[in-house]
Formats: sequence, structure tokens, C-alpha cells
Amino acid sequence: MTLLVISPDYASHLLPLATLATAWRDAGERVVVATGPATDGIVRSFGFERVDLQLGKGSNPGVIRAEQQPAGEDDALRGFFAATRRGMIETLAFQAEARLSDLMWQPVPTARAVQRVVAEVAPDEIIVDHLAFSARLALTAASIRHADVVLGHPTALPVAGEVYGYPATWPAAFAPDAADLTALRQLCERVSDSFTAEWNAALAALAALAPALPPSVSAFEEHGDLLLYNYPAELSEPARTALLPPHAFLGSAVRDEPLDPEVEEWLASSDEPFVYVSFGSFLSVRSDVLARVAAALAGVGVRAALALGSADRSELGELPASWLVREFLPQVRLLQAAAARGGAAVTHGGNNSVTEAMTAGVPLVVLPFSTDQFAGAAALERAGFAEVLDPNAASVGELAGALARVLGPVWAGGEPAARLSALSASLRASGGAERARAAVREWVAAAR
Repeated sequence: MTLLVISPDYASHLLPLATLATAWRDAGERVVVATGPATDGIVRSFGFERVDLQLGKGSNPGVIRAEQQPAGEDDALRGFFAATRRGMIETLAFQAEARLSDLMWQPVPTARAVQRVVAEVAPDEIIVDHLAFSARLALTAASIRHADVVLGHPTALPVAGEVYGYPATWPAAFAPDAADLTALRQLCERVSDSFTAEWNAALAALAALAPALPPSVSAFEEHGDLLLYNYPAELSEPARTALLPPHAFLGSAVRDEPLDPEVEEWLASSDEPFVYVSFGSFLSVRSDVLARVAAALAGVGVRAALALGSADRSELGELPASWLVREFLPQVRLLQAAAARGGAAVTHGGNNSVTEAMTAGVPLVVLPFSTDQFAGAAALERAGFAEVLDPNAASVGELAGALARVLGPVWAGGEPAARLSALSASLRASGGAERARAAVREWVAAAR
């Protein structure tokens, strides 16, 4: 049996997809990953085969920097980073405007390349990143059955009147103006109409493969034959879950990490609680926010493990010698250790960070910047698993207060802590990889 995994050339997308595929690998089956060259090392680290497939102009092997992107992509990244400094509405509007031109890179040639890969690999099963729109277009046009993995918050696939790019909900720390929200929704609706027209034009160009296929009414609502949500079902609102197409919640895709001697030595140097800090591969560029977080941590008097990413360390001021500070840190290991010691984590609210923290049982301070991070942070806030602040507005004192609350005895002895512990136990008892393979096998068997 052969599983084909289709992923953009971005580490943040490939890592969870590859982790899910380990269930096939561990069962002795062949796993082939179709992606670009930047993430070749990640593919090989999992022991998978790679076939070359370029799904977009940009790439990210682990930490993204504007100056390392192709011409045009670099300016787009700088524009995005600048928008995050202006706020929630401005960032979402910038991303919506960008989607008018960058969601499907060369859709017809890319779709044909995907179809060639499928023909060459001849897979028995296919899982594809939901945001790999050109790849899903190719599979849809050729009526190739596939499982579609939603790696972000479930609202990445809109249902029941939701509009892609417009937050279905957001945390209490954000109070956007009603007129600004109306303008943002209108923009997102225009983007949705434009994207649907682009999807249908590409579908028509590929019509020889599926001449009877009707045009899409809303391309952002298109999905694979089976939906796999890399997200805990326990955090999804029941009323919304009832509206979803055939699906399975995987919980999380927590990967194995190689032993890091420096990290182990740091962990062995003290058994006191510590806070893990990471803004992921993109948003670590916000050195100004990391500097305030660092000052708050120093004020609270707690050790920190800080993943710098692309941040400029010189902008963070003098950091305590007892901290672990590196560009890249083993997130899964540090979250597990933080949970065992009554620690916490500070995050931008990306899907990998959130799901891995929930699996470890770590309370969070979330500073959402963009996309579905707002909806994800709101879900954590509702559950009582996180303190959520506006990254642009939160003062050092407010950050210190939030940290003190998630590290304090009230949190540790409270009802949300007990529920987070139960969620963690459930996610650890049945991993996302095993859930994914079981769901795909059940779906394939039912289709026979």
C-alpha cells in the first residue's frame, strides 16, 4: 500500500502532515511526499520518499525571512509583517487583499503537475493540505478521491454563512469597530467571489478530465471526500460541528523529536517551573512583542526557554543567563517538560503550537496576530485554557499579570486545569496519526 502526502514547501505545514503519515510508515507501508526542495530534509528525517512538486512561489524550511524569499514574495512578507503592527482588522484586510492574487499559483500548470505525480506514484490513498488549493483543484478535476487535512482552526473551511478570511469569533481583548468589520466582511466576500471565479476558470481548463463536473458555487467551501481536522473535537463548538461535512477530529499531530543535549542539560539544571515562548516560523519577526514578553517574564521571576526564530536578539535587551535562548528549540519536548513542572507557554496561537500545548496539558498566554489565530484564541479563552491579549496593545505589566495567573495556584487548583488535564490525557491516549489512518481506512472501506 502507498500513501501520497501533498504539502506546500513550508515546514509548518509539512511537519504535522508528515507526523500523521507515520502511522502508515510504522505499519510497513510506503509513504511518498510531494513537496518542494526546501523541506527535503524534513521529508528524509521521517524516512519518506520525496517527489518534487512546487505549489507556490515561497518556501520555508523552518524559519522564514523576507530576504530569503523570491522577488515579490519578499515585499509581500514585509507588507504582512507591517500590517500585524497596525492591528487585527488591518492584518486580516492585508491578507484578504493578497488572496486576490496568490491563493492558486499557476493553477492549471500546477494542477497538471499534481495529476502527473499521482499517475507516477499510483497511490492507494492520498492526504492533502487543505490550503494546497491547486492540488485539491487537480484532484477534484480528475475525480481522484482524497482526504483533505485542515491544519488550522476548523473555520479555515467556512460553513453556514461564514466567509473565508473573516473571523467567525475573536477574543475579548480585541474590540474592532463595527464599520471596520463591515468593510472587512465585504472585502472577504469580494475575495471569495474572485477566488470562486478563478477556481471555475481553472476547472473549465481541465474539463477534459471531468466534463460533467459542475462549477463551484463557493470555492472556499470545496473540500475533499473526507475531512481530517488537526484539532481537538473538545474545542469545537457542538453547534458548528453538527454542520460539518464527513470528517474526523484528529486532536493533534505531535511529532517525535531527536534528543537535544543542550536542552536536556538546561532542563536538568533546575526543576523549577519555566515558560516556553515561541511565535512560530513567521511571527517571531515581531521582536518588539518578544521584548515585552521577555521583560514580563523577568518581572515575574520565572525561567524561560525562548525560541527566537527570525527575531533580532539585540532588540530583546539583556536576557537572564539562566534562560535557554536559541533560534530553534524542540517545541514538543519543552512543552512536555513545562507541563510536568507546572509551567506555561506564550504563543501566537498557531495550530501546531496550540494543539501540541493541549496535548502536553500546558496553559497558554496567547497573542494572536493573524488569520485563524483569533478564532483559535477565542476557543481557548472560552475553555479557560488561556489568557489572551492583543500583542500590539498589551503592556509589560499586563503580560506579567497574565503570566502570573496561568502560573499561579488559582489556575493549578481550578476547574479549567482539571479539564485541560483530561483533554491532555485523551489526546495522548490516541494520537493524531493513529486517528488519521483509522479514519482513512474506514472511509476507504465504506466506499468499496
